[in-house]
Amino acid sequence: MPWLVILTLKSILGSIIGSSFYAWFKNTKVGVWFQVKMNNFMSYLAEKYHIKIAEREDKWLKEYPRLANRIISLEEEIQILKDEQYGKTTTAANKE
Repeated sequence: MPWLVILTLKSILGSIIGSSFYAWFKNTKVGVWFQVKMNNFMSYLAEKYHIKIAEREDKWLKEYPRLANRIISLEEEIQILKDEQYGKTTTAANKE
């Protein structure tokens, strides 16, 4: 029984330390580089083995149309705010 408690504590502490490390690491130059490499590699695997990630998203969007519309509108609002912050005049209406 004590080994179960030890393994549980070890797991909890390991996850806390790992999460803290990643929170710091993702903002470093090496962390950004690593994330880009991982994204490229995962895209390569998705193409090579015909993993249909986009189709899953489309299916989900069809199943939950109200939530999908809300997410799309929030993304458009974020883009408008980013454009205003960085001095760009491009908006969702001007892109069409």
